[in-house]
Amino acid sequence: MAVYTLPDLPYDYSALEPAITGEILELHHAKHHAAYVKGANDTLEQLAEARDKEQFGGLVGLEKTLAFHTSGHVLHSLFWRNLSPDGGDKPDGALATAIERDFGSFEAFKTQLTAATTGVQGSGWGVLAHEPLADRLIVTQVYDHHGNVATGMTPLLVFDAWEHAYYLQYRNVRPDYVSKLWSIVDWADVAARYQSIVT
Repeated sequence: MAVYTLPDLPYDYSALEPAITGEILELHHAKHHAAYVKGANDTLEQLAEARDKEQFGGLVGLEKTLAFHTSGHVLHSLFWRNLSPDGGDKPDGALATAIERDFGSFEAFKTQLTAATTGVQGSGWGVLAHEPLADRLIVTQVYDHHGNVATGMTPLLVFDAWEHAYYLQYRNVRPDYVSKLWSIVDWADVAARYQSIVT
């Protein structure tokens, strides 16, 4: 059976300082993200065992658990790629054009994604995603690791709003953390993800 694996980061743990400290990044990647990978693999084994024994009573619970851990793995894998020590500024090209078309301006988009991320109730994510039916960009929130996302949407840029992503450094001031994230966004990664969808 295929299993999930924890991806290596494309930079050192200290590379995103001062926006994110090396201590937080290491804990976030090596402990939290690794736990979602293990949780997804463990749940796949439990589902396989349930199928083999034809014991489907707990299937719904296992499928929800799998969705939680797998979505956590997917979102974190995207998050690491969305960030870079050489990030910041703003996008150009087709992504910049789409942002202006769908939000009015880059600043309006930035304000909306910032509000979505800082306004997550409890744990979750702020997300810039492509919605295929209208072929447009939208900003949404993800609660925990799933839910509140239209089926078929593809996340392009994700901001982690779980406390483990920032609390050791920013305490309870989530807006300061989100403000710093903008300085390390890898727009080349976001643009490449967008380009792969619309071409």
